[in-house]
Amino acid sequence: METIKTVAKKATTKQNTPFYPVVKRSMDVVGAGLGLFFLAPFLLVIMIVLKISNLRAPVFFKQERIGKNGSKFMMYKFRTMIPNAEEKLAELLQYNEVEGALFKMKRDPRVTKIGRFLRKTSIDELPQLMNVLKGEMSLVGPRPPLGREVALYSKRDFVRLTVTPGCTGLWQVSGRSDVSFDEMVNLDLHYIRHANFALDCKIICKTFWVIIAPNSAY
Repeated sequence: METIKTVAKKATTKQNTPFYPVVKRSMDVVGAGLGLFFLAPFLLVIMIVLKISNLRAPVFFKQERIGKNGSKFMMYKFRTMIPNAEEKLAELLQYNEVEGALFKMKRDPRVTKIGRFLRKTSIDELPQLMNVLKGEMSLVGPRPPLGREVALYSKRDFVRLTVTPGCTGLWQVSGRSDVSFDEMVNLDLHYIRHANFALDCKIICKTFWVIIAPNSAY
């Protein structure tokens, strides 16, 4: 991951105000902590429903992702696919519906019925608040990619890894699954160059609307 670290040092952003990193981390801790506290009953219901739907399958899905400067961490989500989904991925790569270092399939046969609802509403992403508390993710930032995606990155794409990845970002509130990989990178680079407290708050507010009225998540 030396290439990522090199790009990180050379990347220029407008985040260099002395207080922004402190304010952003404080917002992450407070936001994630309050979110987990107030959503606890709802999260418990989701966990019970997932367990009842398949007693042998885990409630949570853990997957290794690439974070800031190439660091690796386990990202948490509610399980939305069949237990052996990763093993079946190779069979489905030929049906990928987006270009670039992403895999998206609108009718992915690995996704369960409950999983489709959780994905459509982005409820499956809520366990990532635990990643935020651990400092591995932020509330707002580029989505953390998979290792196999990073292996296909261009030098320009690597700039996405110069900041802490987020639970939501410009991509999620600008079309999500309808946005191509190149467009996603452009949105992430725009965020990295212009990141500030006001922009973070604006993206978080838009995220609530996307959850309430989902239209392009799958």
